[in-house]
Amino acid sequence: MISVEEALERVLDYVDVLEPEQKPILDCLGQVLAEDVYSTIDIPSLDNSAMDGYALRAEDTREASEASPRYLVVVGEVAAGYISTKEVRPGTAIRIMTGAPLPEGADTVVQFEATDEVSRKSSGDGSSQIGILCQAKKGLNVRYRGEDIARGDLILKAGKVLRPQEIGVLASLGHSTALVVRRPVVAILATGDELIGVDQPLTQGKIYDSNTYTIAAEVSRYGGIPKILGIGRDSVQSLIEKLEEGFDADMLITSGGVSKGDYDIVKDVLAERGEIGFWTVCMKPGKPLAFGVMKKMEGGKEKRVPHLGLPGNPVSSMITFEQFARPAILKMLGKKVLAKPTIRAIIENDVVNTDGRRIFARVTVTPMKSGDGVQYRASLTGPQGSGILTSMAKANGLAVIPEGSKGVKKGDIVEVQMLDWSEEL
Repeated sequence: MISVEEALERVLDYVDVLEPEQKPILDCLGQVLAEDVYSTIDIPSLDNSAMDGYALRAEDTREASEASPRYLVVVGEVAAGYISTKEVRPGTAIRIMTGAPLPEGADTVVQFEATDEVSRKSSGDGSSQIGILCQAKKGLNVRYRGEDIARGDLILKAGKVLRPQEIGVLASLGHSTALVVRRPVVAILATGDELIGVDQPLTQGKIYDSNTYTIAAEVSRYGGIPKILGIGRDSVQSLIEKLEEGFDADMLITSGGVSKGDYDIVKDVLAERGEIGFWTVCMKPGKPLAFGVMKKMEGGKEKRVPHLGLPGNPVSSMITFEQFARPAILKMLGKKVLAKPTIRAIIENDVVNTDGRRIFARVTVTPMKSGDGVQYRASLTGPQGSGILTSMAKANGLAVIPEGSKGVKKGDIVEVQMLDWSEEL
């Protein structure tokens, strides 16, 4: 039996960052940029207005106030997307909309609210004058050329995880595609004669295959592409046939068949068709775990696909996925932060450790204000059996009880992995 850390190290040693692919930017959300992005343009491309108002010369507003307006002649109007054909000269102004390029001669924009435009309209004054009700500084409400991005600047570095804001920046630079590390394809196979598909009638002695769906959902959640292989029966031939369907994937994940029962044969198939790395880990739930590589000759070359054999119990399957498959997928995606965010919380229940393994207890974490700021409290979600999948549905964290300990008492401080928090936090 090996430690969780040693098991994770072995898994990560088997996987590498995948090759890049060029994709439409909207399809790149959450992926890692594979090249530096430099700007070939200035943003804004011209000095422009940050407000709806009047473009003018700041000098013409000297000592202006509500009691003593400065009156300017309005010689034109310009909207966003257009260039004014008129020039601002001393004593004149041009009505301007937000985003419109600043007319030649103007150095300031005074917003509508600081003019008498509203009162003029309400009184029906149709004159070409406008009263300025405040003294403006040069550059007021002006966005300067290159203020956001200058031509030649390094804007996004390779390795950046693309969020909506980075997608927007790429679009602002005129990029319709981006070069990103591609998403790993993960083949998923549930095993066991007791399993039936969720669309089949439930008969005595059978159970619905839930692991396929939880694992596939987790693969998608962490950025991979699930490839569902179906159900492998408890025979070497059935498992080999199903596993071979997943040889075009970047990783194979099976659930079930890794314990010590007569029909737990996944590890035997792995040993026969590849290399087995380990199959017991010092953790609870999730002790039986197989890892290695599946091998197959294709075109005279050996094809090697990492294989992770998760336990069959649904909670064990999910927790071992979180500890081992999730960081492997993130590494293949080119992400640097692989660990789950953790907090320290006050445990609200006793947790007994009967056999010295590391326990991952399903808990509901709630924040509580205290004199020192915010404290977290963690309460068990109920019975902690590895077959009780609703214990995961109720949980937003996993309280980690160290191996070798006798457990924790109510009121002790424990480390909690936060299930729903992003690794990028």
